[in-house]
Amino acid sequence: MKRLIFMLLAGFVLQSLLAEEIKDFGRDRLNSSPRHADWIDIKSDARTIKAFVVYPERKDKAPAVMVVSEIFGLTDWVRSLCDELAENGVIAIAPDLHGGQKFEDLDAARKATSALPKEQVKADLDSTADYVLTKIPSCNGALAVCGFCWGGGVTFAYANENPKLKAAYSFYGVAADSPDKVKNIACPVYGFYAENDERVNATIPKAEELMKAAGKKYEPVIYKGAGHGFMRSGEPANPNVREGDKKARDEAWARWKPLLKQLP
Repeated sequence: MKRLIFMLLAGFVLQSLLAEEIKDFGRDRLNSSPRHADWIDIKSDARTIKAFVVYPERKDKAPAVMVVSEIFGLTDWVRSLCDELAENGVIAIAPDLHGGQKFEDLDAARKATSALPKEQVKADLDSTADYVLTKIPSCNGALAVCGFCWGGGVTFAYANENPKLKAAYSFYGVAADSPDKVKNIACPVYGFYAENDERVNATIPKAEELMKAAGKKYEPVIYKGAGHGFMRSGEPANPNVREGDKKARDEAWARWKPLLKQLP
């Protein structure tokens, strides 16, 4: 009986460690990066939020990209993605929309994210956008937004709420489903989706129809053999990297890099 209990406990600990690895790998890239990064405070209404920003190595001013995290919040992986964006010439800034929360498991992350008021998320993104455009001297005035999973859906929605955006890059997030959610979009929306993710992909046709009717630019691409979350699960540093997701991640970056260079 004691042996059985020990084995169950050991399995639970191993599962927890693996879950944590999935959420929080990426620190090695951050520790070895030659680029400058900062934690900053941003006033958002009556609150103050933290944001992580990474600057590119370039001699001129650069466009900026806001990064909206998955439901796990501002993990090391999200911050490593910011570093990768900066490596490609843009200022990357990720606001901590989860208020510093750390999650023990997926269910806790889901509950905490679903409890975030939409008005608060919008206010935090607005405050971050304003900070970038008015308080980062090395920004050239061009701002885009990207997001992953939950953050991908937030990205599509936020494109309709901030007319200053120059582009929106939505990674496997649900797309707009009504005319009022696309009518104010002033920038192109680029979608990055996984073949094995019908829950999200089922929202694409309606969004295509709505965006076309509204005269807006929406370019979704579905990557074959990929599963939901392929930018994270396909990361080479991920201890549980999946080959189909790695291929999709490489293809997504090959598409994304030229789009980043098109920012003003």
